[in-house]
Amino acid sequence: MAGKEDEKQERDELADSLNDLFTNLSTMIKGDLQGTNNLLELLEKMNLRVAEEYKGFGDVASGLRIFVEQLKAKSGSFDEYVQKIDAIEHQVTEFEAVISMLDKYVSLLESKVQPFYQVPPS
Repeated sequence: MAGKEDEKQERDELADSLNDLFTNLSTMIKGDLQGTNNLLELLEKMNLRVAEEYKGFGDVASGLRIFVEQLKAKSGSFDEYVQKIDAIEHQVTEFEAVISMLDKYVSLLESKVQPFYQVPPS
């Protein structure tokens, strides 16, 4: 009977060892799963934070788009004035050319008429 008791004791020790092994493995797997779960929760929080940031960027981009559209509308209304200014500048250039020609003509006339109006010394 001593043999059977030894065998039973060895089985109990083996069962206890296996039980400890499975308990330790179970604890290790639970720890790994909890760590993975914590990482996933952190990733979810980071994604929510990034989504908030991008929403803010979207609002800024939308505001900039509206601002650019307003600038384009104002620029379109200024185009008419720019065309008028260009036309006036062209007319002024032509007017300066005419004045220059008239000045030369008056100088030429003056030089031709000047000898007739010189007073002889007395």
